[in-house]
Amino acid sequence: MGFPKNFLWGGAVAANQCEGAYLEDGKGLCVPDMLLGGDVNTPRTFLPKNDPTAFYPSHEAIDFYHHYKEDIALFAEMGFTVFRLSINWGRIFPNGDDETPNEAGLAFYDSVFDECKKYGIEPLVTLCHYEIPWNIVTKYGGFKNRKVIDLFVKYATTCFKRYKDKVKYWLTFNEINIGMMGFGMGDLYGLGMMDEEDIHSDHRIPLNQLKANRQQTMEALHNEFVASALTVKAGHEINPDFMIGNMIAQSTVYPLSPRPEDMLLAQKEERIRNFYCGDVQVRGEYPSYAYRYFEENGIDPSFITEEDKKILKEGTVDMYTFSYYMTNCVSIDPTAEKIGGNMSMGLKNPYLKASDWGWTIDPKGLRYTLNELHDRYPNTPLMVVENGFGAFDQVEEDGSVHDSYRIDYFRDHIQEMKEAIEDGVPLIGYTTWGPIDLVSAGTGQYAKRYGFIYVNRHDDGTGDFSRSRKDSFAWYKKVIASDGEDLD
Repeated sequence: MGFPKNFLWGGAVAANQCEGAYLEDGKGLCVPDMLLGGDVNTPRTFLPKNDPTAFYPSHEAIDFYHHYKEDIALFAEMGFTVFRLSINWGRIFPNGDDETPNEAGLAFYDSVFDECKKYGIEPLVTLCHYEIPWNIVTKYGGFKNRKVIDLFVKYATTCFKRYKDKVKYWLTFNEINIGMMGFGMGDLYGLGMMDEEDIHSDHRIPLNQLKANRQQTMEALHNEFVASALTVKAGHEINPDFMIGNMIAQSTVYPLSPRPEDMLLAQKEERIRNFYCGDVQVRGEYPSYAYRYFEENGIDPSFITEEDKKILKEGTVDMYTFSYYMTNCVSIDPTAEKIGGNMSMGLKNPYLKASDWGWTIDPKGLRYTLNELHDRYPNTPLMVVENGFGAFDQVEEDGSVHDSYRIDYFRDHIQEMKEAIEDGVPLIGYTTWGPIDLVSAGTGQYAKRYGFIYVNRHDDGTGDFSRSRKDSFAWYKKVIASDGEDLD
């Protein structure tokens, strides 16, 4: 069987990690603009003021805002048929609640989409990839305030109407489930759950020390569900041909042993980390196990109204998309060895290697995950919209980057996607993260490089933003040209 001829091949970026130009052409401050960098052992730091002595990676990022034509031309050279990117909410509504949109922001994305179309590349657009306007947090407290539902839907419908003839594929919230995984980053990015003390702080706060109220977190997540469902309904009314999906940070869980207690723990973790949000957005209702979770965590579920239930059922997504970087092991054994590094959540898998950031490398886990998702959502197309390998790249004297390790990573994952398709999985597309070096969300580093394209920018603020092709660039071009058949 192999990959179908209409399979969407490409790459994915996020506005806050690539655009830069953080206050240019009327853009307002967004939550990622308050984040400093970290590293594999040091969490990113939140600083809710503009400190001229601090280094905020998103303020310049890789300056895609001024290099997008060059970058899209390079994507086209590789043969991309899809390019996943996000619209920065703060470019369209600088404060999130403005009466009218910012025309300069709208025009920028017009130009980006036109450039994609020039090369026959379909834009796949995420409406919220963590770029929540700062005013939404300071004035409303983020998505815990139901007023923000209407503000998001207004922003989304503005984009739908403006780009209805240029964009077919849309995603509502990036990694909407990240707040279920215990990262302070999840509450900060996806939900804007900082308390008043943190919001008005004048000192640096590590993300993993941000305070979060579990009741408010779940209410905020619910409000995102409602906002997503209303957005899906509005999008289909504006253009019935839209394909609108969710986006899940897929954290596939294995039991460390066949011990029954480990099996049950893995099932519980899989449900809460992944299926909780997927079930709501694909099936249109809260799963039964959610209510036991509420009870065990002291959460009052009365925020789920009968009207909300109706909206969720009417606003189910057209496709399930997800990020896949690693798998995790869990066990009831308190002595089991934990994984070190950045954003790792589980125990060491004795059968798998890990990256320099502690992320387990598990290509076969991708096939397993795709089959599990297809079994759970049998009538829903699937798309892998983030999969990539962050690494330290060495630039040779002649400017080349010999990243055979990245080629090996992608080869193995693409091969397992092909196996999943032969298993019968309706996989419609694949966008690597990221096709060009950018700022890492987890660490804020440039040094954690993902791209087929090298960007001359560094964590000390040096570099001229010039672009160059790595060895993996030519390899991925060959893969796309052969529809995934030539992986050598």
